Amino acid sequence: MANQRLRNKTIVITGASGGLGEQIAFSSAKNGANVILLARNIKRLEGIKQEIDKKYRVRCDVHYLDVSNHEQISKVFQRITEENGDIDVLVNNAGYGIFEEAHTVSIGHIKGMFDVNVIGLMACTKEVMSQMMKKRYGHIINIASQAGKMATPKSSIYAATKHAVLGYSNSIRMELSLFDVFVTTVNPGPIATNFFSIADQSGTYVKNVERFMLNPEKLANQIVDSMLTNKREINAPKWMNAGSIIYTLFPRLVERVGRKAFFKK
Repeated sequence: MANQRLRNKTIVITGASGGLGEQIAFSSAKNGANVILLARNIKRLEGIKQEIDKKYRVRCDVHYLDVSNHEQISKVFQRITEENGDIDVLVNNAGYGIFEEAHTVSIGHIKGMFDVNVIGLMACTKEVMSQMMKKRYGHIINIASQAGKMATPKSSIYAATKHAVLGYSNSIRMELSLFDVFVTTVNPGPIATNFFSIADQSGTYVKNVERFMLNPEKLANQIVDSMLTNKREINAPKWMNAGSIIYTLFPRLVERVGRKAFFKK
């Protein structure tokens, strides 16, 4: 059943050139929303736009955006507003990770992950907050991770960025609630996308968790179904989120019992 709330609404999606972001774009368009796709791979975005244009009677625009270029963000969002009017939903999906032990990861990779996953997300959010507050309407959806709830070996930097996303989201959720603007965090476990071509170049982690990987299309539909509703979090899969809750309550026990599994990256 279509999400009638999205008909003719404007949805901006970062990191939309593949994986979860691409599926969110298709699902949003299917539900009647006008979609604006942002990513560095403009050729891939144009291909997605062509497919949306063929299948759905909605507007689809694409813009090149490297969210680590924080000055560029303001220019791109200003152009979007000029061409499309107010943004109703922002999906901060752009992000990447590298699985490497903390003592070997380079400063360049550390800075890169924080520039994209944290500062880029905050900069994009800042571009829409004022207009949403003024209009007293809107929804910000931040793609975080179960890693933001429970860190494991070889993901120290990535987990740190996602902890930051959760902390930021929890704070602005309270601030924006005074203006009827919703903030949702999405905390998935591993998703069957090309994320791991960078994060897990050895292939070890994918091999160990392949059977547990989430279907990006199903997760995208779940996210789109929640748009413009006051949904605090989307956690998937449920069993992994249960582990995160237990970890919060009994961290020492979980770290001891799960030690062997955690080192399978």
